[in-house]
Amino acid sequence: MIVGQSSPQHMAMIAKAGRSTLDDIFCRAAARRPDAIALADPPNRAAIAGGAPRRLTFAEADRMISAVAVRLRRLGLGVDEVVGLQMANTVDAVVTLLGTLRAGLIAMPLPLLWRQAECVAALNRVGAKALIVSGRIGSVDHCDLAMNIAAEVFQIRQVGGFGDNLPDGVIGFDDLYAAPAGEPPSAINRSVNPAAHVAAITWDVGPDGLVPVARSHFELLAAGAAIALEARVEHNTILLTSLALPSLAGLAVGVIPWLLIGGTLALHHPFDDEVFLQQARDQQCSVAVVPAALALQLEASGALGRRGEIKTIVAAWRAPERMAASAAWRDPVVGMVDVAAFGETGVLATRRGGNGRPALLALGPVTAPRGVPGALHVGEISRTAAGTVGLRGPSVPKFPLLPEIDSVAKPAFAVGADGVGDTGFPCTVDPATRTITITGPAAGAGSRYHSAERALSDRAA
Repeated sequence: MIVGQSSPQHMAMIAKAGRSTLDDIFCRAAARRPDAIALADPPNRAAIAGGAPRRLTFAEADRMISAVAVRLRRLGLGVDEVVGLQMANTVDAVVTLLGTLRAGLIAMPLPLLWRQAECVAALNRVGAKALIVSGRIGSVDHCDLAMNIAAEVFQIRQVGGFGDNLPDGVIGFDDLYAAPAGEPPSAINRSVNPAAHVAAITWDVGPDGLVPVARSHFELLAAGAAIALEARVEHNTILLTSLALPSLAGLAVGVIPWLLIGGTLALHHPFDDEVFLQQARDQQCSVAVVPAALALQLEASGALGRRGEIKTIVAAWRAPERMAASAAWRDPVVGMVDVAAFGETGVLATRRGGNGRPALLALGPVTAPRGVPGALHVGEISRTAAGTVGLRGPSVPKFPLLPEIDSVAKPAFAVGADGVGDTGFPCTVDPATRTITITGPAAGAGSRYHSAERALSDRAA
C-alpha cells in the first residue's frame, strides 16, 4: 500500500506499466481478486439512466468486457477505429470503455453536456465508426440524440445503447450481462510497444475551437499513478468518484487509480450530496473524488465529519486559477488532495498540509508523493515564452492524432521540440521562490464546449 511514501510493491507495479495496456492492468487485478467487487453503480441509477444498480466482481466485469469487445468486432469494426461513448457515470460506461480497448479500438468519451452539433463535429473530425450511449441520462433521450447524430456523420456504421425499449436501429448491449460466457476476443498483435499506442481521445478547447487530444495507455497510466501516489491510495481501496469519463481529469482521478490499486470503483453520477454521502457510508469508501467547489462545501457543512468512512477527498479543479484563493481545509480527519486540471494537457496533484491551504506550485520537477525521499518523478512545470504554464512529463501527450483518424489539420494539440505542452493558462513567477500564480483561465476555456465537470464546479462556486 501507499502510506507516506511510494511502496516497493506500488513502484514495481508502475515499472511494469511500461509495456502494459489498461486492459493488461485490469486483467492482473482480476486474476488477483476475481471474487472481489470491482464496480458499483450509483444507488439512484434508476433515476439517472434507468435499471437497477449493478455490482460486478472482477470476474463478472472481465466477462462483460470481453462480451462488449466481441460484439464490437462482430459489428464489423476494425482495429484502431474510433468509437464515441456518451454515457452516464455508471458501470456500463466503464465496461464499455475497457471493452472498446480490448477489441483493439480507440475510445472517445464525449462530454455529457454536448448535444448534436458538438458531437457531430467531434465524430466527423476523427472519422469515428460507432457511437454507444446510455439510453437516457436524466430527462435526455440519448438514443434519439445518437440516431440524429449518426444521420449527420456518414461514416458512423453502428449505434449502440444501454437501457430498456431502445428504438429501431440502436443495438442493445444490456443483454450481454445475462449472456453465458463466451470465448474472449483474440489478442491484438502490434509491431510496437502496445502501451505506446493510442488508447483514448478526449477534447480540449482552444482559441480556434475544439481540439482532439490523443493519449497512449502509458500516458494515461502515468497520470493516474501520479494522483494515486500523491493521495496515498492503498491497494484494494474502495474509491468513490463523481467525475465522469470524458476528460483527462475524469480518467486520471477515477478509472486509472482504480485499475492500478485493484480495488473497488464506486460510481456517482454528479451530483446529489445525500446520495453521495450514502454511497460513502454504505460502500465504506475511503477515498472520494469530487469537483473542488463541492468538496469545500461538504467540508464547510460538516457533512464529512459525520461520515467516518472517507479518509481522503480528491478535489478536481477544472478552473485551477481559483485554487490558490480557495478556503482552507479544516477537517482534522479527512485529508484533501487538490488536482489542478490544465485542460487536457495535464493534471497536477498536491496534498494540503497542516495549515489547510493549497500547496504552491513551483517551476521545476514534480514528484509524487511530494516531499518524500525516493518519490517518483512525474513531471516538470515551466513558464512558456507566451507567459503560460508549460507541462512536461510522462503523462503529457507526445504525438498528434494519426493521419488515418484525423480528417483535418487544425486546430490540433502539439508539444514543443522540448516536450513541453502549453496549457494556455497565464501565470506569473515569484523570482525568489520560483512559485507560480495562475492569473486567469486558458483561452477558450469559457466556451460553451466546456466539460460537464467544469460546469458543475462553476454552478457550485
